[in-house]
Amino acid sequence: MALKLRLARHGAKKRPYYRIVAADSRSPRNGRFIEIVGRYNPMLPKDSEDRVQLDIEKCKAWLEKGARPTERVARFLGAAGLWDWKHGNNPQKGTPGQKAVEREEERKEKAEARKEAEAEAKEAAAEAKKAADEAAKAEAEAPKEEAPAEDVAKDEAPAEEAATEEKKSEE
Repeated sequence: MALKLRLARHGAKKRPYYRIVAADSRSPRNGRFIEIVGRYNPMLPKDSEDRVQLDIEKCKAWLEKGARPTERVARFLGAAGLWDWKHGNNPQKGTPGQKAVEREEERKEKAEARKEAEAEAKEAAAEAKKAADEAAKAEAEAPKEEAPAEDVAKDEAPAEEAATEEKKSEE
């Protein structure tokens, strides 16, 4: 039987209150326990004396019997001088997972493709502008033939009016 000194949650929803208990590690968190060795109220300010209350004698007795505290309880026991608590070091904790890395690579590829497309669009626009400028210069240098264009427009207009008048008269 592996003994643990751990927290058992009590209190209302969003108003936690914990008992520090000695329990078999196989029993559920809020289930069966052997003995209550303290209390922890996280709703109180950190400098409050009532935030963590430990029965030092019971804690010593359970530690001598081989009970191992959980990380949070080890902090409390370290503050009381009963346990040598050291801050854990997990360098892998902050690194992103495989899917996050894949998503980031996809974003980078899409951003590069977008930049390339924008660059190509700018080049195409510049070439089109250059072609339009050259066409405008060529048009300005060519002899002006506006009179025949106006004659064509005048000839087309009466033909259209005559066609509409014929349709009205037929009806």
